[in-house]
Amino acid sequence: MSAKAGVIQKCLWLVCLVGLFIPHILSLDCNSLDFHLRRLTWQNLRFLNSMSNSFPVECLRESKAFELPKEILSYTQPLKRDIRETFYEISKQAFNIFSRYAFQSIWEEKHLRQIQIGLDQQLQYLEQCLTEEEKENEDMKQMEKDEGKHPGAMVSQLSNLNLKRYFRRIGIFLKDKKFSHCAREIVRLEIIRCFYYFLRFTAPPRRK
Repeated sequence: MSAKAGVIQKCLWLVCLVGLFIPHILSLDCNSLDFHLRRLTWQNLRFLNSMSNSFPVECLRESKAFELPKEILSYTQPLKRDIRETFYEISKQAFNIFSRYAFQSIWEEKHLRQIQIGLDQQLQYLEQCLTEEEKENEDMKQMEKDEGKHPGAMVSQLSNLNLKRYFRRIGIFLKDKKFSHCAREIVRLEIIRCFYYFLRFTAPPRRK
């Protein structure tokens, strides 16, 4: 009974913390979406990097290529909406992965809670702004359904489908390894890699 109460208390604690951020999220301007997402992403990267000082040498033999979708790696000038939809899927899948972790220490629990809260902020902000964008651009949405006129729509749909398969491979890897320390370290670096790609594609143009 006490264990169950402890789980409930932890869940309530997370809900309360997330609730504190909701007014701030709702007050943000969607025109500044990329700026705020970059800020949150850097914050999550700091938390992820602080979870480990260095990659354990003994885990190198377990390293695995999860094959991040090639269409994401080959983006040259992707549409803003495509980037946002792709990052929404990455944030959602990363949140799901970290939510499955069993905390091994109070220190690890603290960092994972912070990452979960940061990812939840990203998801709520993206949901809000993507929904608003859909309402304001019904004509553009219709054009995106026309594959001949807007090939970016195909890229976005393909990216999201392949992203789900990519994260499914990560989930299977964690399960097969029984969420071992090395498996968690490998996945942590993989998520960091995903976040760095988002920062790369949303970086402001350099001044000449």
